[in-house]
Amino acid sequence: MRMLCVAAVLALMGSSALAAETKGGNEPTAQQTLMTECNQKAGGMKGDERKKFMSECLSGKAPAPKMTQQERMKACNEKAGGMKGDERKKFMSECLSAKAPAPKATQQERMKVCNEKAGGMKGDERKKFISECLKN
Repeated sequence: MRMLCVAAVLALMGSSALAAETKGGNEPTAQQTLMTECNQKAGGMKGDERKKFMSECLSGKAPAPKMTQQERMKACNEKAGGMKGDERKKFMSECLSAKAPAPKATQQERMKVCNEKAGGMKGDERKKFISECLKN
């Protein structure tokens, strides 16, 4: 099934993306990078659910994946900082509850993600990309 999705996406990419890949050497194209990210986010999805997700993800319409409990715990711990005692217990309870919004990524976390996405970009192209990436 995974190969079928990959084949469908490659067909949609068209010959220009394939030509760019052969001309550009080893660096993945933006579409290839997006495909990799979407595949990772799709995780264990199968069938129609996966097809729908991949279509939305590749078009930029997919919702952000939900944080796992472990990811939420890590983010809440970082956000709690130097809190102690009852203040910390109350904060952690609210932060970890399903009602509480997920903590936002820190500037450092966003920078790491943007740097990974920037890949082999250099110079002004990289500066512009990083600037735009950090705004989102």
